Amino acid sequence: MKELMLGNKAFARGLYEAGCCFVSSYPGTPSTEVTEEAAKYDEIYCEWAPNEKVAMEAAFGASLAGRRSFCGMKHVGLNVAADPLYTMSYTGVNGGVVICVADDAGMHSSQNEQDSRHHAIAAKVPMLEPSDSAEALAFAKLAYQLSEDFDTPVIMKMCTRVAHSQSVVETAERVVPERKAYEKNIPKYVMMPGNAIRRHPFVEERTRKLREWAETAAINRVEMGGTQLGIITSSTSYQYVKEVFGDSVSVLKLGMVNPLPEQLIRDFAAKVEKLVVVEELDPIIENHCKVLGLTVSGKDLLPMEGEFSQNMLRGAFGKEVPEGTAIEDTIPMRPPVMCAGCPHRGLFYTLSRNKCTVLGDIGCYTLGAVAPLSAMDMTLCMGASISAIHGYNIAGDGENEGRTVAVIGDSTFMHSGMTGLANIAYNQSDSTVIILDNSITGMTGHQQNPTTGYNIKGDPAGKIDLEALCRSMGFQRVRVVDPYDLKACDIAVKEELAAKEPSVIISRRPCALLKYVKHNAPLAVNTEKCIGCKSCMRIGCPAISIKDGKARVDATLCVGCGVCEQLCPVGAFESTKKEAI
Repeated sequence: MKELMLGNKAFARGLYEAGCCFVSSYPGTPSTEVTEEAAKYDEIYCEWAPNEKVAMEAAFGASLAGRRSFCGMKHVGLNVAADPLYTMSYTGVNGGVVICVADDAGMHSSQNEQDSRHHAIAAKVPMLEPSDSAEALAFAKLAYQLSEDFDTPVIMKMCTRVAHSQSVVETAERVVPERKAYEKNIPKYVMMPGNAIRRHPFVEERTRKLREWAETAAINRVEMGGTQLGIITSSTSYQYVKEVFGDSVSVLKLGMVNPLPEQLIRDFAAKVEKLVVVEELDPIIENHCKVLGLTVSGKDLLPMEGEFSQNMLRGAFGKEVPEGTAIEDTIPMRPPVMCAGCPHRGLFYTLSRNKCTVLGDIGCYTLGAVAPLSAMDMTLCMGASISAIHGYNIAGDGENEGRTVAVIGDSTFMHSGMTGLANIAYNQSDSTVIILDNSITGMTGHQQNPTTGYNIKGDPAGKIDLEALCRSMGFQRVRVVDPYDLKACDIAVKEELAAKEPSVIISRRPCALLKYVKHNAPLAVNTEKCIGCKSCMRIGCPAISIKDGKARVDATLCVGCGVCEQLCPVGAFESTKKEAI
């Protein structure tokens, strides 16, 4: 059966067909849909884990029990999971383990632009890189075979364009291999130094065998065309090369990007007059070619940063770039902004008004840094806000404690905020941490987390009580505020900053976009009362604008949160709710 599928959906289909039985992931664009789609198959157990490290360790445990398992994450999530990954390379597997990492060239939804191929090289594990949906499905099935044949976890590297583009796939029936019995094997699975040192030679020999396999593997294929130019490429770059050059050049398309073949590349280079590598981000393949002693171009023509495109390649290779108007040339710039009714807005307004130094974290609330609120001073990585405020306050010799806060979302707090909070409780800096609890993992599209009480399928699940958790960690001062109540927020922030001990404020209100949230009637502006002072514009709500010197509200966006109403000095905002007669 043929079907048009997103790359991520096709990947999930590949997991299903390959007999994967266990999936544990943490949501992160552009990888999220792989797990969401896998969860639609009742035959696969799926879960959201608190973070990527936990997900990978859970997948390893399922492998140990003899089942094929999977964990998925974006590129920065692989950093979090690097600890188990590097040692899993030594232990190998029982049931096959496939790991998805989705890179985000162009940083559409990420705080950096790393190239995850480095992790595969450093961890010495094989990495496959599909270039479309059909390969995403096929490579997922192949990855399990490689995992079990070579006793290794296998990484599948997706990227934004492959993950979120559609192409035709052909589906097949699910085949579940017989569960492999677990056998106690201390030298293989207990990685204390005496055992680990004996496993390292196995890893090196495995890499040699995988390189031999890569020399003749069908996923590394030569497409001969014109011989004046030969291009080595992979992933979405392969698609761009074919669209720009067609059959006028020869192409070596690599489906396995670690370990890379040697003789296959040498043989291909010998057939062409000029050799060029087209790869996004770092020159991994190019440098490999140089180590082989080949004369090759790559990053002297193409950039080290950002996504490639067909026109970029045309320009780099001196071909004519078709005339046209880019979308960004015709549409006015629309900066990112928190949604109308976002529960974070009132809290950030309070922090801005109190001139607080705000150490931020990863989530949709990072938009608190955007004008006009401009209420964030730092964002580094998941959980860093809490760890950083401790160091910032200690190093500030007490000068920062009364005006600095850390903000972190509920899901991010569960991901990696608890250890930072434990550090504050243990080492006792007078730090104020604000947990922005919007009852969901918002930035990646409303996934459940351990604080919501529901699992990946929406069924009731264990629920962590944030207040009780913070108190059990040693915090005496824990309070909850409604971010729609500006006065209450102001009081809470002032009192906790003044306290001479660690404190936690939980800013709690569900995300305004959740389907179960019931909103108030939209507000409207009484233009006779409005004096055009623009006080309401200080919160950056997309539902509010100024026309003819007066504020106006877009009723299609407004959820009646009332934050603007609290800011207006003349009471010009009024509810549109009609009173019952």
